[in-house]
Amino acid sequence: MTVLDPVSTNSDYTDNVYSGKQDHRAQVCAILEQEGSIPQHLIDTEVDWFYNVLGLDDMYFMLEAPSAVARHLTSLYGSQLSSVGQDNLINVTFQTRHESGAVFIHNSVPGVSKTEGPHFEQMIDAEYLDISVPQKAYRVESYRSRGKVSKSLDASLRTYFVNACDFVNPTPEGDAVNDIAQVSDRTFLAKATPHVLDLYGGVIAKVLCRSGPVIVSDELPNGGYRLVIGYRQRSTQGFYSAMSDLYHYYSMYSSRKYVEQFSNGVTIISLYLDLAKHAKKLTHSGAGSSTTSSNASPVLSAAIPHASIEECVTQIKKEASLLFCIPNTPFQTLFKTGELSVQEAVYANVGWIFAQHFLNRLGSEYATLAEILDPNDATDVEVLAKLKKRLRQETFTRELVLDILLRHRELIKDLYAHFAHVHYVSADAGSAVSKVADRLKADLHVSLSMTRLQDQEPLSSEDLRLKITRITTNDHDAMVMRALLDFNEHVLKTNFYQPTKVALSFRMDPGFLPAIEYPTKPYGLFLIIGNEFRGFHVRFQDVARGGIRIVRSRNAEAFSINQRTLFDENYSLASTQHRKNKDIPEGGSKGTILLNPDAQDKPFVAFEKYVDAMLDLLLTGETPGIKNRLVDRLGHNEILFFGPDEGTAGYMDWASQHARKRGAPFWKAFTTGKSQTLGGIPHDTYGMTTRSVHQYVLGIMRQLGLDESECTKLQTGGPDGDLGSNEIKISHDRTTAIVDGSGVLYDPQGIDRAELARLANARQMIQEFDTSKLSSDGFRVLIDDFQITLPDGTHVQDGLSFRNTFHVNPLAGADFFVPCGGRPESIDINNVGKLFDADGTARFKYVVEGANLFFTQDARLRLEKAGVHLFKDASANKGGVTSSSLEVLAALSLTDDEFGRLMCKQSDGSLPAFYQEYVAGVQNAIEANAAREFECLWNEAKTTGKPKSVLSDDLSVAIVELRKNLESTTLWDNVALRHLIMREALPARLLKEIGLDTILARVPLNYLKAIFGAYLASHFVYEYGTSPSQFAFFEFMSRYYAKADNAV
Repeated sequence: MTVLDPVSTNSDYTDNVYSGKQDHRAQVCAILEQEGSIPQHLIDTEVDWFYNVLGLDDMYFMLEAPSAVARHLTSLYGSQLSSVGQDNLINVTFQTRHESGAVFIHNSVPGVSKTEGPHFEQMIDAEYLDISVPQKAYRVESYRSRGKVSKSLDASLRTYFVNACDFVNPTPEGDAVNDIAQVSDRTFLAKATPHVLDLYGGVIAKVLCRSGPVIVSDELPNGGYRLVIGYRQRSTQGFYSAMSDLYHYYSMYSSRKYVEQFSNGVTIISLYLDLAKHAKKLTHSGAGSSTTSSNASPVLSAAIPHASIEECVTQIKKEASLLFCIPNTPFQTLFKTGELSVQEAVYANVGWIFAQHFLNRLGSEYATLAEILDPNDATDVEVLAKLKKRLRQETFTRELVLDILLRHRELIKDLYAHFAHVHYVSADAGSAVSKVADRLKADLHVSLSMTRLQDQEPLSSEDLRLKITRITTNDHDAMVMRALLDFNEHVLKTNFYQPTKVALSFRMDPGFLPAIEYPTKPYGLFLIIGNEFRGFHVRFQDVARGGIRIVRSRNAEAFSINQRTLFDENYSLASTQHRKNKDIPEGGSKGTILLNPDAQDKPFVAFEKYVDAMLDLLLTGETPGIKNRLVDRLGHNEILFFGPDEGTAGYMDWASQHARKRGAPFWKAFTTGKSQTLGGIPHDTYGMTTRSVHQYVLGIMRQLGLDESECTKLQTGGPDGDLGSNEIKISHDRTTAIVDGSGVLYDPQGIDRAELARLANARQMIQEFDTSKLSSDGFRVLIDDFQITLPDGTHVQDGLSFRNTFHVNPLAGADFFVPCGGRPESIDINNVGKLFDADGTARFKYVVEGANLFFTQDARLRLEKAGVHLFKDASANKGGVTSSSLEVLAALSLTDDEFGRLMCKQSDGSLPAFYQEYVAGVQNAIEANAAREFECLWNEAKTTGKPKSVLSDDLSVAIVELRKNLESTTLWDNVALRHLIMREALPARLLKEIGLDTILARVPLNYLKAIFGAYLASHFVYEYGTSPSQFAFFEFMSRYYAKADNAV
């Protein structure tokens, strides 16, 4: 939201004038006389009133045929008759739809939102505005009649005219994108005055430069205000109707309003606002008056009865960005009726989402049972897993949590006041009451209803706990309301009160996470909530890096499952990433974005908002009124490093450039996986992840003397993906089955490798495979297939179910199983038994887990117990993180000019020699690290007899713990040792280019120390194992001390 300087003007849109109005009127009279629904002696009076007194805009008569107007007039007359003797019962609703738009009409009390009957504005949002794009957009003109529909009812007619746009230039390019004469609808251009064109042009320019709303307000000659709001098309939903609820909350009404679309992707809403009559009475009666009105918002009138129109407009401008983030919530009706303010309603929605994810649904009984059962017994583990799953699904449903919150509105107000007291009110200003009062007078950033805090100090946490216990009637209600209090107490920083934002973000202290469910406490946790999504970001140390993934849902049931498991999946992915990152300076992190059911087609919109909201908390606001300084209970700045993951591979360039536009000094290193034009090292192009995974395949073959060309393999994740395509390119085995997003490809004789290579090079799914190249025993089943018979006579009812379960199908057996894609926990303790034949023999001899979390740990242990050689994801799938880490290092080490010259693709399409040599060094480092860890795990398994999946965790813990312990030593202070280790740890090509001293001067100290510690810790553990002797580290370091002494 950007607030421009107020502009005073007498001109805006030209009035609609219908030259044929009198002839139109005559035709209506003739129709009414013929129909006889209205007494003949009243027809002229009623028609005259309708045309000249009611005050409908001429556009109505221009667009509506005389027959339609006659129907409307007859209905209105009948409604007036039926309401005689019954107050406030006139109900007028008309709607006409046509090919290029619609007309809607209803009776409307100024300053009051409708809670019953047809909600035309919500229809207009859903059917016309939310879906508008340059290729097909709709503009809206809406007018309030100047007269009342009845003497006994303070209501006028509200008309809406929706029409498809006809742009002057439907596909603007270059300078035309910013030319309002080019990007406008022809009807708008005909009606808009030069001043409006200038005003809208300025708004458009600002919208195109940012991702949030831009707001302009100016006072009109009649004392009212015009509010102009610009934003990118499809960047919010339901915003038009939500804005009406917002200004109604402040007892304001609109005389007219417009929605204009532009072919450069911008939407502009223009509202002409004034105070409703009941609000004006309150204003004129003064602060001490007891005058009230039944139509006034109870919250507003109780809070600040003397609010001026200017104060109300100021509030609307400030709260518009909050509604832009979350236009509609399940608490909307409470907002419409004035029971909750907009901020209380949005806060309740945030609390609802938080409670869904973080209520402790397992409880002490589960903890006791977990201690009693044997974690090494497969049956016990299976019972515990089923119980945990059932508790998560059945204890607190989304519907139950919502019902509880809706029944405890007063507690919501108390909890919101508790939240606002910390995150809105400055902590260094006097008493609680004076802090609120002074801040409100100085800068009205919060709802006027916030002034109720002046009546009494917000309740303390302890007092709130007691009140929750006293008011709630059962344990479930109390747990839900206490969850909101937990939320308040653990928010360290939020953009909730930031004047401009596109989504809500909260930096949380992870201390509220129950240890029984989350045994390792994360370093940091972010919760992000937008109109299209909810998301998390979890990291396990200060300097951390990991991918951001989009989670889609095929249907409502899938969304419900994804919603229940979202944070657990995020936590597990980050934890796995942390173990995987043992060789590099960054710890592990991961971000997830769950798209709402109605936003499955908006992944990039959700990603944009996720990143921008995160940057709100990473950057210090320096522009008052746009980006203010936030209340910071964390106390220090943070830097996050994002990478590509499922659904976000093509978004990294935008995120890096957006961070640069936002002024982030770390923009070059903010994202990895960028295009080569921005200095990125694309993992898929260079097979970075596959180079690590395949080293484990080669290591098994080397240790057991296997011939790769004779080994069979099942692969999930097809030739269209990064890992899948490169696994096909780099391997020489006999692949018998591939499962990808399009279906299943199977050939027991071995799938034609040349055809697979063609698909891998083109990054196409197996649906594009030439089935003529399959043997007589081979087949392809796509997810849309039904009633298929396989060559062996097996009947497949539907392809989707067959694809989803093929990895546990008896046909899937092979020497190697290399998951290169698939959902987390595809194999768990409940279905791992399906990987065994009837005689108990495992269908796979060797498993190299390329896809993250494809197996649960208990499933891995079951397979290893049966003799399967299994290497888990945290060890095998770490090539990408090594590549990304070295990409970050180059970005931190080089200046902007050096980075552009040495790391970015040049204008002629060539890659600098430095870049090519640097990438080759990255590939070598990945393969060396993978081979080193493989040999350590293989030898440790032979020596100790422990499962490799357990040893993998032991190895990661040993390295991470040793690295952490090294931070508290004085090893870094030994300059000679420091220089020696850094020369070995840093890429040789980078050292050659700028030298060690330059790197040490440019790269942040905490990052340098992390490189130092990670190198020593990983090399020591790989050489001496997870249980070294007490003298092993002394022996290890002695060699380095000797080298350092000789170098001096």
